[in-house]
Amino acid sequence: MRKFKTEARLKKITDAAIARQFSLKVVLENIHDLHNVSAIFRSCDAVGVPLVSLLYTFEKFPKINRISSASANKWVDVEKFDNTANCIQNLKQDGYTVFASMLDKNSVDLYDIDFTKKIAIILGNEHRGVSEEVAKLADSTYYIPMKGMIQSLNVSVAAAVTLYEAYRQRFQKGMYNQSQLDEDELNLLIDKWCSK
Repeated sequence: MRKFKTEARLKKITDAAIARQFSLKVVLENIHDLHNVSAIFRSCDAVGVPLVSLLYTFEKFPKINRISSASANKWVDVEKFDNTANCIQNLKQDGYTVFASMLDKNSVDLYDIDFTKKIAIILGNEHRGVSEEVAKLADSTYYIPMKGMIQSLNVSVAAAVTLYEAYRQRFQKGMYNQSQLDEDELNLLIDKWCSK
């Protein structure tokens, strides 16, 4: 049975569930700072990313809680990987085209990516960026164009910029107006959220 305080709350939950973008995925590779991880979770919730993959091969898995993520962890699911090849293989087997954020001469411009397709983006460690293994296994790397002297953004800001470009493209195509789940799956998600 659905548990909610008001009809307005149920409508908000239903609208957010319908808008979830199951064809858009985010992978965080060895991001050290919990504040950055939490900020990315908030951006993911804001644009409807339902699941974040944590790929941690040398850093400890972050402890994401309600306070640090402003409750975004209630609405965004998590899966964990400790093997890069397995993580990327799973994405590709599920039909995702994998883009890793990386400033490189072969990287494509963020604004040249078609985010209306089934896309996974990988964001790397604050100091080292994505690993060589990720860059090698990804379908492509991408960069965010910048006109200043500094060549990189904070990882949580880079995530937000990337996700809002995905949002813009998907919104223009009407992808937030119809659920990517069938009716039974959607009702299960709504029930799950109503019980939180």
